[in-house]
Amino acid sequence: MKIRNQYKVREMAGEHVVIVQGRCGADMTKIISLNSTSLFLWNELSGRDFSVEDVAGLLTSSYDVDAETAVRDAGAWVEKLRSCNLVEE
Repeated sequence: MKIRNQYKVREMAGEHVVIVQGRCGADMTKIISLNSTSLFLWNELSGRDFSVEDVAGLLTSSYDVDAETAVRDAGAWVEKLRSCNLVEE
């Protein structure tokens, strides 16, 4: 899967949010806010194909988390991206 190119992260009022590039009059009720871990993953994975296993690998190599927790959290993160239509398969 891959993060869709039209979505970019921007900082607004101290928060990192996902917005659609070039869209005027965006519906601000559908802003997606990223916490620090989500922002890290987004930045590491933008522009390339990745799997849940790749996400889990980033989590275990960058955070003090065991492999089982990393796989569970990676799966949840990917499912959230899918539910918000932020990735292409």
